[in-house]
Amino acid sequence: MDDPRSALPDSRARVGWWLFALALAALAAYITYSFVGLFVLGIFGYYATRPIYQRLGSVIDSDSIAAGVTVLLVLVPIVALALYAGFQVFQQTQQFLGNAANPLALAGNYLNTGALPQEQQRMLASVIQNPQQLVANPQQTAETLLQISVAVFSALVGTLLFLALAITLSYFLLQNDQELSDGLRELLGGEDSTAYAYATAVDSDLESVFFGNLLFVVVMFAVSAVAYWGTNQLAPQPLQVPMPLVLAFLTGVASLVPIVVGKLVYVPVVAYLALQSLRAGGRYLPFVAGALVSYFLVLDILPQTFLQPYITGRQLDMVVMMFAYLLGPVLFGWYGFFLLPILFILMLEAIRIPLPQLVRGEPLTPTVSLGESVGSDPQAARERSTAGDDASANDGAAETE
Repeated sequence: MDDPRSALPDSRARVGWWLFALALAALAAYITYSFVGLFVLGIFGYYATRPIYQRLGSVIDSDSIAAGVTVLLVLVPIVALALYAGFQVFQQTQQFLGNAANPLALAGNYLNTGALPQEQQRMLASVIQNPQQLVANPQQTAETLLQISVAVFSALVGTLLFLALAITLSYFLLQNDQELSDGLRELLGGEDSTAYAYATAVDSDLESVFFGNLLFVVVMFAVSAVAYWGTNQLAPQPLQVPMPLVLAFLTGVASLVPIVVGKLVYVPVVAYLALQSLRAGGRYLPFVAGALVSYFLVLDILPQTFLQPYITGRQLDMVVMMFAYLLGPVLFGWYGFFLLPILFILMLEAIRIPLPQLVRGEPLTPTVSLGESVGSDPQAARERSTAGDDASANDGAAETE
């Protein structure tokens, strides 16, 4: 017969380990909160490119090479285009608003200026608002120029470091995708556990939404670029669409939001063309009206009717996702555009899988209890994952032979 006193040290050890684990969890939560934008952007990059990585992984033997190629060919060009578009928008906004704009606040949307000392922030704002002062003021000292250079360099390096770390996180998740999946399955109690079914459904939903987002932005960027380029080719001489590539990128991003789609960009473009026409005497207004009709059909009806239902978030109602996209930046800032959809999916799958069984007092099972047609089917997602693992194993065995 076992001595009850022998279990006492084990119980104390378990309590100690639980306290230690909770302390580590609190520390991890604090780190995540402190760098939430970096983590959210890295997770978005992972899910947005994972199907591409898996396709490359079927022909490239090395996980590291497949992940690196995915990052270099997909994520890096998108980040570079986003930086270019942001810089162009910053310049145009500064020119349009003039002295009414807060240059440091505008620059803070693209550069890490908040970490700079107050003196460097004021100096940087002054130079952004009036760069001619560096040349016009003969009394400008080399020390002041050096301080300005240090401020600009620090802000630029901070931004590039942030983006590099986010891309590196995406690369790490892609490279170790299978190991992380296997470890999570063992930690949660195997494929038949409710926790693993919940994690599988969340994982599938995130891939569907974020990969669909990336694919849809790329498609709408191409369509919008052709539309704006075609306008410039057909328009009379006084009428031109400025920065067509930048506007095409912004139209692609705006098209993610149902109902809004490209209106956020092409309506101001049409207004700008109309203003140009009025300055030329108004005789080109019929062309502007034709451009408006064309934009409405190509950048509004086409994505909403044909492209968006088949590309973006096929497993989720995009009208519901619209609130996540619109309210996310309002609640959390720029990274809320990615964070709130993640939180929404976490809540949705908790409502679909464990919550009904908890409310009814039934045993927890790895099945969907509510809203079967709303999100992912964890059983189907597990079967797809298992099929992919078997295919990878067979490929490895064939190569060994």
